[in-house]
Amino acid sequence: MKLVFAGTPEVAVPALDALIASDRHEVAAVVTRPDAPAGRGRRLVASPVAQRAEEAGIEVLKPARPRDEDFLARLREIGPDCCPVVAYGALLPRVALDVPARGWVNLHFSLLPAWRGAAPVQHAVIAGDEMTGAATFQIEEGLDSGPVFGVLTERVRPTDTSGDLLTRLALAGAGLLTATMDGIEDGTLKAVPQPAEGVSLAPKLTVEDARVDFKAPALRVDRLVRGCTPAPGAWTEFRGERLKLVSVRLDPERGDLAPGELAAGKNDVYAGTGSHAVELLWVQPQGKKPMRAADWARGVRIAPGELLGSR
Repeated sequence: MKLVFAGTPEVAVPALDALIASDRHEVAAVVTRPDAPAGRGRRLVASPVAQRAEEAGIEVLKPARPRDEDFLARLREIGPDCCPVVAYGALLPRVALDVPARGWVNLHFSLLPAWRGAAPVQHAVIAGDEMTGAATFQIEEGLDSGPVFGVLTERVRPTDTSGDLLTRLALAGAGLLTATMDGIEDGTLKAVPQPAEGVSLAPKLTVEDARVDFKAPALRVDRLVRGCTPAPGAWTEFRGERLKLVSVRLDPERGDLAPGELAAGKNDVYAGTGSHAVELLWVQPQGKKPMRAADWARGVRIAPGELLGSR
């Protein structure tokens, strides 16, 4: 089939690479979000998908909105049979959905209908799911509600961050998306409607969502930190300044600290929660690079009874 691939972040690149490598399909163009400011200089930078497409000599379309007439006209000129999508980042209007004969097919990183929305992997980790996966489905105007072509499963490991899990799903999902394109092309694959039960939503996490409540049980604190890593980044406050929590470790043996209370040894730092303590492994003070929590604690000289999360 002639394909127009839509995607934006690094997580979409493995799927683009797999489709480029396929001997059954032609990636005629790529659709991605417009260049965005990045780095200290806030210079405009092309998306990872755009950069990869340009390296491969593939036409790149960067509409401000996918309903822009210039974009739609070019899409019609290309005449794709199907448009595979991975984390494009914009809602597709009906006028765009109607262009390819076989529609738009999304690779979504959850087992639908669970975790429909922009942040399925983060929500799966935060919720403590033991199993997740990826699904390919036909895009319709509802939020991730279209019929499903195929799925794969992936175990959530006890120490997984959302970044770890998303990396594995992106690699495995690339194969699933390519196989879905193959099955659509040869007519062996039919989409099955999603069940009405088991729907859950995964909206984009805000910075406030990532704030750690040390009155919560330790397991909840651990899941929030892992689910918000690398983005938006779990955080708390110390002496009135923001402190990012890069990684923590559960320590069910230590239950002598009040919620948020800090205890620093020579080579370790603990914080109390609503249950037992968590060990702080890596932190990032405001305006500084990530560092080992023990090094941070030596630098700030934690006083007895000092708390995280206090204003």
